[in-house]
Amino acid sequence: MLAVWLEDPSGDAFKRHLPRLADYLWVAEDGMKMQGYNGSQLWDTAFAAQAFVTTGLAPEFSDCLRRAYSYLDATQVRDDCPAPLERYYRHISKGAWPFSTRDHGWPIADCSADGLKAVLELGSLNLFAGKPIAEERLHDCVNVILSYQNAAGGWATYENTRSYPVLEYINPSETFGDIVIDYSYVELSAACITALADFHRLYPSHRGTEIQKAIARGAKWVERDQRPDGSWYGSWAVCFTYGAWYGVKALEAVGQSHANSDAQRRACQFLLSKQREDGGWGESYLSSQDKVYSQLEGRSHMVNTAWAMLALMHAGYHIVDPQPLHRAALYLLHSQLPSGDWPQQHISGVFNRNCMITYSQYRNVFPIWALGKYRKCVLKTEAAPVANGKAEANGHS
Repeated sequence: MLAVWLEDPSGDAFKRHLPRLADYLWVAEDGMKMQGYNGSQLWDTAFAAQAFVTTGLAPEFSDCLRRAYSYLDATQVRDDCPAPLERYYRHISKGAWPFSTRDHGWPIADCSADGLKAVLELGSLNLFAGKPIAEERLHDCVNVILSYQNAAGGWATYENTRSYPVLEYINPSETFGDIVIDYSYVELSAACITALADFHRLYPSHRGTEIQKAIARGAKWVERDQRPDGSWYGSWAVCFTYGAWYGVKALEAVGQSHANSDAQRRACQFLLSKQREDGGWGESYLSSQDKVYSQLEGRSHMVNTAWAMLALMHAGYHIVDPQPLHRAALYLLHSQLPSGDWPQQHISGVFNRNCMITYSQYRNVFPIWALGKYRKCVLKTEAAPVANGKAEANGHS
C-alpha cells in the first residue's frame, strides 16, 4: 500500500487498498487492534472440523460441518500466481490453502496440509448431499505439499529454504528472531507428513511412491529435530507442548509408538515430567523466547493441557498408563464454564520467538479435540474387552 501511494497517491491502485484496511485494523473497547493477516479463518476452520470429527459427535452437528466444508471448498486457491513465478520468486499456488481467505492467496504448507486433512475427514462422514470437492483438486494440494519439502526432509512455511542461517546476522527487525530465511519446522513437517499419509490411504495411485518417500524422509527429519530431553521446540505456538503434539503425530504416521520407539518414549517422559499437581500443563511464553521449558505461574493452561494429552494419546501412552490422561481430562472438564465455553487464558500463539498472537478459538477447539480423542482412545479402550492382553489405540485424528 505504501509503495503504490508513493507512486501515485490518487491512483486506482492505492484506492483499491483503502476498503481493505478494516481487515487489519479496527478499534475495540480498549483501543486500536491490528492483525498481520486478514484473519485466521481457514486455520481455525480446519482445526475445528478435525476436532468435531474426532469427538464422534459429527452427525449431531451436520449443518455446522456442512458449512465448514463449504468454506474449505471456497477457500482453496484454484490457480497459480499469474505473474512469471521464477521472475518474482513465487511458489506454485494451485491447490493450496492459505491462512485465512482466498483473497489473501499466499499458499502455506501447514495450512494446505490441515485444509486437506479437514476435507478428507469431513468427506468421509457422508453427511453432505452436495457435490464433493473434486479428487483432481486434492491432487493439486498434494502436489503443492510435495513441492514444499526441503532437501533435508522437513517443511518450511511459505517457501523452500533458499539460503543459510548466517543471514540472520543482518536481521533488520528489532522484534523477530529467525526470520530472514524460511526454516523447516516440526509443526509444518508433521502437518505435511500426516496429510500425505491420510491422502495416500484413500488415494494410493496418485504419486504413491513419491508420497511414501516424502513421508519417510520427513519422519527422519522430525527424529533429528527432537532434542536430547525428548522435546520438540514449537515455533508457532507456546511451545514445547505444541511441538510435542506435532512431533509425536509425525512419528505415529510411520508406525512409531511408545511400545516400539525410543523417540516416542522420550517424548512421553518429557511431557510427564512437566505435568502439574492439578493434572494439567501450563507453559509460559518465555519458553518461546528462551527456548527452555518455562512453567506458567498459577494454574495450568487448558490449551497446553490439550496439546499434551493429544501427544500422549498419539504415542499410545494411554495403553501403558491412563492415569495421567484421566487427571488431565478432569482438569479440562472442571475448567469448562456452564455455557460450554472455556475461559480465555494467557496467549497461546507465537511466531519468530517474540511476537505473541491471540487465537481465541484455541481455548475451545483443543479441549474439545483432546476430550474427544480421550473418549475414543482411553475410555472406550478401557471399557472394551481386552484381546491377547493388549488394548489397541484408535485412529489418527
